[in-house]
This record gives sequence, C-alpha cells and structure tokens, in this order.
Amino acid sequence: MTGFHISPVTDGVVVAELDRGPDNLWTLADLRELVALLTDPPEGAHVLRLRSRGAAFCLGRERGGTSTAPGVVRGEAETLVSVQRALRRTRLVTVAEVQGDAAGFGVGVLAACDVSVAVADARFSFPEIGIGLAPALVLAWLPRLVGERQAFWLTATGEKISADRALELGLLNAVVGSPEELGKDVDERVAMLRAGSPRVHAEIRDMLRAFSPLGDDAALDMSIDRLVVGSLRRGEAPA
Repeated sequence: MTGFHISPVTDGVVVAELDRGPDNLWTLADLRELVALLTDPPEGAHVLRLRSRGAAFCLGRERGGTSTAPGVVRGEAETLVSVQRALRRTRLVTVAEVQGDAAGFGVGVLAACDVSVAVADARFSFPEIGIGLAPALVLAWLPRLVGERQAFWLTATGEKISADRALELGLLNAVVGSPEELGKDVDERVAMLRAGSPRVHAEIRDMLRAFSPLGDDAALDMSIDRLVVGSLRRGEAPA
C-alpha cells in the first residue's frame, strides 16, 4: 500500500517510510504527519530512521494544484518551514537512508537530518530554476552548510551533483556502494546511536542549535553554563 507509513517503536527506533511512486513526492498531509511525529514522538522513541521505497529518495513535494491565492501559497510555505523546524528541534536523532536521487525539498529533508547516508549512484539537485522560482526555503539553510558561492551555483543552475560531491559539501555523512551496503551501514549507525544516551543526544542537538549563530567568545561563555548543567545531570537515568 502506497503512502507515508510510520512504524511502531521497536528497540527505541521508529521507521518513517515514503512510498509514493517513482518520484516519491511528499504531500502536505505526509509532511504534517511527519511534523507531528517529530514534535511529539511516541514513548520510548530515540532514533527516527527516514527512508523511501523505489528508485528515488524524494524528488520534492506535490504542489497545491493551480491555485496562486496568497493564502494558499502561504499555507503551503508554512507547512514546508514547519518540517525544517521540527527536524531541527525534535528530541529524536534523525537518520536519512538515501537509496536514490533527491531534489529540491527532498534534499532539504535529508540535509536537515542528523545523519544522512546515500548510495554512490544517487544524484542531488535544486531544480526550481527550471520553473522560474528562486528556492527561498533552500536558501535559508543551504549557504550555512555549503557556503554562499556553492549555494548560488547549485540553485542558479539546478546542476545535478554526485553523492561523492554531496559528501564533500557536507550534505551527507557517508556514501556506500549499493542498496545492500546502505541498509547494513545504517543498521550499524543506528546501533551505535542506540548505545548512547537519548538525553545526551538531545543535549548535543540543542547545543549545536544554540551555539551556531554565536561568535566564538559568546559560544564559549554559554558553554560554561551548559557544561555545569550537563555535569550535574550525569547521574540521571536515561530518558
């Protein structure tokens, strides 16, 4: 059965799988369901494993028909932004298992995950230039990850880049040779994550967000309080 499926929690892991045909386009309903999962994870959930069925990981999202009414367009944009925010703020550790090509919003999803692994023959692109659109949401995060020069080139041309190039730019953690290797690699990474504390992982993610916009001195000053609090919490039972 096609659609978007979320598994029950098994040993701390939730699997969210997209299965919507050859392009695996997210629907707005899918995205709202993903946001709900990220915002209010089920009890005992620690790691979210995000993957797709089929040839493509995700080539974007379904667009809202032919309506160009400002209210409709704004509502769609707010839903897309809510996904990026939820991926950044969730207490879950997020792992993207990229078995095929990703484009536009699909790249945004895997790039927002804490860990992303792709097969070597996957390609990545931002094709919005082809429909006469400057990808504002992409440009809100991409320059911080790859730099302004690379962000301009990728969005101004829509060039498809290889998985190895995506790894060099920081869009991925690793590249593997085949779908079989992908599954094994992600299994191993999830096991390594599960060996750690969900509370500490949540603190690491929170610190990365908090320190990111600060200069070195301000980040170091903030780190004092964070280290004190973290040290006092070391004896707590895992969340």
